[in-house]
Amino acid sequence: MFEGSYVAIVTPFKNGKVDAAALEGLIEFHIENGTNGIVPCGTTGESATLVRTEHEEVIGITVETCAGRVPVLAGTGSNATHEAIELTQIAEKLGADGALLITPYYNKPSQEGLYQHFVAIAKETKLPVVLYNVPSRTAINMLPATVARLAKIKNIVGIKEASGNLIQISEIIQACDSDFSVISGEDALNWPILALGGKGFISVTANIVPDKFARLYKAASEGNIETAKSLHYELLKLNDVMFVETNPIPVKAALAVMGRIGNEFRLPLCPPSDDNLNKLKSVLKEYGIA
Repeated sequence: MFEGSYVAIVTPFKNGKVDAAALEGLIEFHIENGTNGIVPCGTTGESATLVRTEHEEVIGITVETCAGRVPVLAGTGSNATHEAIELTQIAEKLGADGALLITPYYNKPSQEGLYQHFVAIAKETKLPVVLYNVPSRTAINMLPATVARLAKIKNIVGIKEASGNLIQISEIIQACDSDFSVISGEDALNWPILALGGKGFISVTANIVPDKFARLYKAASEGNIETAKSLHYELLKLNDVMFVETNPIPVKAALAVMGRIGNEFRLPLCPPSDDNLNKLKSVLKEYGIA
């Protein structure tokens, strides 16, 4: 259901508030450059520090701006099941096309707890649900057997996999039906995961060069291996520098250098160090971006 080049879009701020005009501009930039879907309120969108009204505001702006031209897969996850249900129902009310739900962080549930968490959410919404596994941020890894159980739930339609473990991802693809979308959540592995049978990716670096990521997906989906492989290697250095500090610090700094958003973060995130900013600017210049 959710396939292609999706962007985990940043949340621009201005004077401590959501910069609606900048967010609208970013969405138009993506649609013009071939991005297949927008993901607001994910990790890259600083969802952990958005208050409830801002969460609703960002999803609402995204849905309204996209206006049906591309799908909106709204981040609605939480480490509290009741809150994840509430956020998912808000996204449904606002007209999102699906909900992206991270595994509960900090409280480290068991595999059975993960299963029950996602089943409880899926029962309370008509939206298609995409699971999100990113152990480096949550301290919990959702195993292939758990994903396979959840894939049998009618409106659980895919997973964003950012474990970095290609064996685990292969096992998920093998264990689930072909209509279940396994989506890369790690830019350095987008092409390898597509080659394994993944259906697309939700990218951080696509915030910067959406056209190249759209081309990578298109080439892979059409079986143009050489073009996909060439783009994979072309993007390696840019992907790497986007994680020189904790995401989304580098990508927001890059967008600020490009003049697309203000250079504003929300604590505890802060601007990159001077050394890392210089590294970032050097790579952007090398790519002809800034």
